[in-house]
Amino acid sequence: MKNITVGLDIGTSKICALVASGEGSKQEGLEILGIGISESEGLSRGVIVNIERTTNTIKKVIEQAEQQSNIKIKEVTVGIAGDYIESFETRGIIGISNPNKEVTKEDVDRLIENARSVKISSDREIIHVMPQYYIIDGQDGITDPIGMSGVRMEASVHIITGIRTAIQNIHRCVERCGVKVSKVVLEPYASSRALLTDEEKEVGVAIVDIGGGTTDIAIFEEDVIRYTSIFGLAGRHVTDDIRNVLGIIANQAERIKREYGHCFQESISKDEVFMIPGISGRKPMEVSKANLCNIIQPRMEELFEFALAEIKKSGFAERLGAGIVLTGGTCLLKGTEDLAHAVFGLPVKIGIPSQISYSGLAPEIESPIYSTGVGLALFGLEEKSMSSESGDVEYLDKNEKSGKDEKGELVVEKEPQLGTEEEKEEKTSIAQKFKKFMERL
Repeated sequence: MKNITVGLDIGTSKICALVASGEGSKQEGLEILGIGISESEGLSRGVIVNIERTTNTIKKVIEQAEQQSNIKIKEVTVGIAGDYIESFETRGIIGISNPNKEVTKEDVDRLIENARSVKISSDREIIHVMPQYYIIDGQDGITDPIGMSGVRMEASVHIITGIRTAIQNIHRCVERCGVKVSKVVLEPYASSRALLTDEEKEVGVAIVDIGGGTTDIAIFEEDVIRYTSIFGLAGRHVTDDIRNVLGIIANQAERIKREYGHCFQESISKDEVFMIPGISGRKPMEVSKANLCNIIQPRMEELFEFALAEIKKSGFAERLGAGIVLTGGTCLLKGTEDLAHAVFGLPVKIGIPSQISYSGLAPEIESPIYSTGVGLALFGLEEKSMSSESGDVEYLDKNEKSGKDEKGELVVEKEPQLGTEEEKEEKTSIAQKFKKFMERL
């Protein structure tokens, strides 16, 4: 039986749970079994600031994903991002102790564990230890040391850390829903699994994931992650600018950004206008798309300039043969690709999870907003495949649905069987709700 896993993307603007099955690789394909998605509450710039609201939203999307997939969710692979994430380079070193002096997988694991012993602040926790290359008896540039001979092995590793309490709050919110966290994964690292080809990672590419509260950057070269960075400037700042300049409420500003927003003056019609309903009986306001673009473009330019500064800081700006891959919900803003090309001066494309063979709910996930969710699901499948664990899967009865007991825990309870027409009506209602949410995005 194929492995089944759940990716949980806890973002500033949305929380998404994605149930998928597969063999653990892009080549084998991915079947999307269920999706739960809702506007996020309780987060600011990727950091949980309200446990109760975040927990309630997670419960909501888990219930949606369970009903759609007919699978009881027991554990999830969770994404993490926020401007509290830091990364640095270090080295690990061990001796090869086996009689044949041949490097084994156990030696590599021991080397990674050795690299984990690096001193970090007591308030921080290591999230990832990513080997970049190995050195055996002075010979460097080795990418796969297993099977090679030597007596001394070193590794240059990329270490990613986060604030311990922030990571604990993620665990706390998920576990309050009766679900176990199997793995915490850096979100741009997860997104890269869903978006980047082996060729792009070989020649050099930067993924820039623009969410609601943070922009996440990951740079790859020679098929290895070389640099990561996260900063707290993203789509919500664009919404705030629109709200402040036009003097409207946040929900109106978000809707206007998505429906009429454009971030590149050279490619819009100067004469197009739209109406904003007045607040509390006031007269409607007429706004031109050109004026709206005058609000949006400076902020988006600032965002891309921040990203460019981080890429230059990495030292890989001149080695990105595949250019920039943009993803995240903010990339749905019209003109994003053109403006990014003008700022970065590199090839730019909008990344959507389309490099994988999909089945099931495939059309629903072909959008930048699902890049992280798909990547987390792939990461979970690969972990299960490597550990040779099929996972404990519990299917819901077709007449059962997930709910909450008096303590707020998820339970499975019986529901009266519906007739054919009632089933159609219920499915139509769910589809309409999902469509309305997507329109708001």
